[in-house]
Amino acid sequence: MTISAMIEISKALLTPLIAIVTTYIAWQQWQTNRQKLKLDRYDRRLKVYEEVRKILSIILRDATASYENLLEFRTSVSEADFLFGPEISEYIDTVYRRGVKLQYWSKEYRDSTQTTPPGYDHKKVVEGMHEELTWLTQQFEPAKAKFKKYLDISS
Repeated sequence: MTISAMIEISKALLTPLIAIVTTYIAWQQWQTNRQKLKLDRYDRRLKVYEEVRKILSIILRDATASYENLLEFRTSVSEADFLFGPEISEYIDTVYRRGVKLQYWSKEYRDSTQTTPPGYDHKKVVEGMHEELTWLTQQFEPAKAKFKKYLDISS
């Protein structure tokens, strides 16, 4: 085999080799972009989970949450509908609604030094506060369990 024949064969093989290398580089870029998308989605999901824990922590610390805290919570988790399945959005709505109820009962509460409005039912107010506060302060583990399938990176 002559040198010119070997050059011709090399030229013929160069084009497919370039195509193969280019395809491999494109595949690697696609894989990298896919991983980046997963990481970005994970970060956004983690932020929502942290906001749920944050409002629960405020409630645990203060035995209530202000309307400002609740509105801030609602705003900070607004993209949950697009990042999770419907069960997470429903759960977040439940946390929010129960937080609002707790705030309502907290505002209604009157102790013995305060004048009570007509029709005030102290037992009803205390039971309402207790029910909401108990449910909300017990949500750390259930929240973790609900978010786990979306945040588990072990696999």
